Amino acid sequence: MSGRVLITGATSGIGRQLALDYRRSGWQVWGCGRDGERLQALADEGIIPLQFDGRDSAAMAAIAADLPALDLLILNAGNCEYMDLAEGFDGALFARVIETNLIATGHALAAFLPRLVSGSRLAIVGSSVSWLPLPRAEAYGASKAALDYLAATLRLDLATRGIGVTLIRPGFVQTPLTAKNDFPMPCLVTVEEASRAIMSGLAAGHHQIHFPRRFIWLLRLLGALPTGLWLRLGRTLISKGSPS
Repeated sequence: MSGRVLITGATSGIGRQLALDYRRSGWQVWGCGRDGERLQALADEGIIPLQFDGRDSAAMAAIAADLPALDLLILNAGNCEYMDLAEGFDGALFARVIETNLIATGHALAAFLPRLVSGSRLAIVGSSVSWLPLPRAEAYGASKAALDYLAATLRLDLATRGIGVTLIRPGFVQTPLTAKNDFPMPCLVTVEEASRAIMSGLAAGHHQIHFPRRFIWLLRLLGALPTGLWLRLGRTLISKGSPS
């Protein structure tokens, strides 16, 4: 299978690997990001680079106007910052993460969703963190939980237009983002493994893709614990850092 795919956050981590793997599979790939040097590296691999800041809705709209119909749109761009409540609730940090992970996704939807047609698919990259609360993830977790709900409502509304919606919820993936974590990351997978899982799930038309399975089942089990018990466990799990 081949087609046309646009990927945001394509200059690093999972997004970059997806862009490379789709291109190697014969797809026409548009890779989006802010870093011109990294975008040029993608261009050297046959990927069409699109440079913009995800917070710039006007720039995205202008770029989208020149795009053809897409078979697949993967909204992957995002960032993670961790909060230390010992220093107080950082409202600026919270707003910054929400803007990058959630508001920018809304800008991307406004710009690129019109490029999807019946039979195409939208994929939104969330996180396994939305299975249960983890320490210091107030901003990141809230943004990713919001993406869960966004994907679910879009799935309902776009079904009448023949557009599928997939929510991707990775566990810990070995990327520059998780390299900053200062705590053990169980069931860590490579970007190559993540890309294979995502591409396979999208090709099969899955509504949700979450991996690795062992880690997800563990999170779901912990998430089912009574709140009081999870509070006691949660205090001992992570003193610093955050989820993937």
